[in-house]
Amino acid sequence: MLLAYFAYTTVVGLAAGVRQVNRAELLAINAAVWFAFLLLLIRMPREAEWRDWLPYPLSLLCYREAGWLASVIPFHDLEHQWILWDRLVLDTWQGRAAIESLGPVIPTVLEAAYLSVYVIGPLAIGALYLVRRREAADCLWVAFLLGLMLSYVQFPFWPSEPPRTVFPGWDLPSFLTPLRKLNLFLVGNYGIHSSVFPSAHVSGAVAAALMLRRLLPDRRLMGNAAMIVAVLIAVATVYGRYHYVVDAVSGAAVGVMAYRLACRVSKHNCANI
Repeated sequence: MLLAYFAYTTVVGLAAGVRQVNRAELLAINAAVWFAFLLLLIRMPREAEWRDWLPYPLSLLCYREAGWLASVIPFHDLEHQWILWDRLVLDTWQGRAAIESLGPVIPTVLEAAYLSVYVIGPLAIGALYLVRRREAADCLWVAFLLGLMLSYVQFPFWPSEPPRTVFPGWDLPSFLTPLRKLNLFLVGNYGIHSSVFPSAHVSGAVAAALMLRRLLPDRRLMGNAAMIVAVLIAVATVYGRYHYVVDAVSGAAVGVMAYRLACRVSKHNCANI
């Protein structure tokens, strides 16, 4: 799956161009990844525990390369349509007022959930290790990575920017909590600033949570907690103006699709888990 994704970014990047790096650099990076990955697959024993963590840094590279592919469009036709749904949910339906009804408490929880998107993969694998179900790691990675990749591959075709940058000063949360400051710092300095549709944060979280529930039927608390976090992430993306409502909804749909596809892909590997 990872090799297929890097092949995709190579082909699209060479054909349509890239940002921040040039075509030669993209080709060199992905060729190195392919070579190193294939070498590890050949020489790395399957029982080596560190192989369970290898997809995590590669998933970060997947995110970065998704940003390299997206083009910059000076017009914001999509965003001006999407913001209407946001105003309906946040203002007309009193979504923002409900979230802020307890002061900074719920906004802080939402920002904490949004911050967790950077470590959902390792946390989910850690949960499997905690209950001694390491053999299910591959199945979980398949779902999580599919959740991410099925969103990433769409970014070049839906060039867009988050509402906090397209509509600065509009619809912002009333509370600037420390966690929000940290999230704004991270997305401002390390985000890809190219496309927000669909939300890969939501799709990856939903796919991982659904697969965790399937892999640990006797540990429903873990699966349910993961699903609650995924829902909080979806709400946080909209409330914090990191994404539009349509991004979160489509991201959830992609996550469900990724989970169902992962179940088919991993059917034989996970049959006895």
